[in-house]
Amino acid sequence: MKPFEILAALPAWAGAVPGRIPDSPAFAFPCRCGGESATLRPAAVRPADTLDLAILFGEEPHVLSLARSARFPGLDRLWESRGGVPEAILLALAEKECGEFFQLLENAVRRQLRLSGISAEGAGAGALALEVQPVGIPFLLTRSQTVESALGSLRSLDLAHPALRAETLAAETEYAAFSLPAADLASLAPGDALLLPEIGTVPPRLVADGRFAVDGTGVSPFAEDGRCRVVAAEPRTVTLGELFDAADDPHPPAAPPPVQLRLVRNGNTVARGRLERLGDQNAFAVEAVGE
Repeated sequence: MKPFEILAALPAWAGAVPGRIPDSPAFAFPCRCGGESATLRPAAVRPADTLDLAILFGEEPHVLSLARSARFPGLDRLWESRGGVPEAILLALAEKECGEFFQLLENAVRRQLRLSGISAEGAGAGALALEVQPVGIPFLLTRSQTVESALGSLRSLDLAHPALRAETLAAETEYAAFSLPAADLASLAPGDALLLPEIGTVPPRLVADGRFAVDGTGVSPFAEDGRCRVVAAEPRTVTLGELFDAADDPHPPAAPPPVQLRLVRNGNTVARGRLERLGDQNAFAVEAVGE
């Protein structure tokens, strides 16, 4: 699996409404501003002092609240006194200086953008707070299904962002997997032992979130198949960053077998025990049965 496939397989992200994506710290929408490559990202500081423009995406009305930016030198010079500047002059200056930025938004939303006037109100508390980086254009934009659908794809997330990489999933370290007849499984009792020739010869693997298997080949989908699995008694966590790294650079997990183990089948603990040696073989020594 590739990193984006891993993300898309997680219910929390696969089922994410488009409006959640631009609110993520990892939001990073690639775009161009004039001839420059740029990225739409969450604004570092939510703009408070803004020039509020009424715009249309197609026929859909929106408010675009521009923060002060050196990218627009004419507006910057008038900024402190803009309240006394005639609306027609402000609009003409915005049309002249913000054309490349307007084109960026038009391309991102995939709707024609038209400037229709000065808005009497700002974009509001629920608006998207974004910034064009590294160009340096912070702004607020009112939300709509049109805007959120255009921006809110999983592909608009930066998988290298620390906030995304730090998300954790429950995981278990698996040391052996094998089939065991139902009668043998039902008759397990304290004092029994199951030989584990895999330990020491087959590298362990991680099973993360009950849906990913991580081993020396990378990350692959995991599903219970009715086999018994011997796992570390104590669960652990794995970060999304670790899964992404394992997908890009496969390597077996470094996990020496612990003393305490569990025998699980179809997600349920069948027995608890410890690692022992029987002659020259490793074995799972049953100490208790059931959860």
